[in-house]
Amino acid sequence: MVMTRRKLLRSLNCARIKEAIQQAEQRTSGEICVSIASLFWGSAEKAAERAFARLGMTQTKQRNGVLLFVVPARRKLIVVGDHGIHEKVGPEFWQRIVAVVTEQFRTNDFTEGLVRGIAEIGAQLSLHFPDNATSGVNELPDEIDFGARQPVEK
Repeated sequence: MVMTRRKLLRSLNCARIKEAIQQAEQRTSGEICVSIASLFWGSAEKAAERAFARLGMTQTKQRNGVLLFVVPARRKLIVVGDHGIHEKVGPEFWQRIVAVVTEQFRTNDFTEGLVRGIAEIGAQLSLHFPDNATSGVNELPDEIDFGARQPVEK
């Protein structure tokens, strides 16, 4: 069964997700963003990379941004971490986040899945990039991004 974007959007508690991002970011200089993809053609991984750049996540001071990119039509989640955090946690961590989130997605509890993933990402970010007086600035918005239309890949 294909998950429609509309069904996903109706079921999300955006305020709870934003609160989870804010709580996670209180303990770290890292940044967490959530983006819900519009329908697009082409590679989901490349679309996630474009969203990462479009959201300004490559511009964080310590290169420690993490994107949870949800592709409802393909029932897929892609987690992209900038090189600062990726060097610290490695690919196994991203795979674990996908498993944690999609476990809840399978029961149609999309909000809880994202909240749990955000909490785990926040815990790792706080270990490697603890918040302090010089880095405690929120560099990116905490609201869910509902994505710009992705261009067709050629």
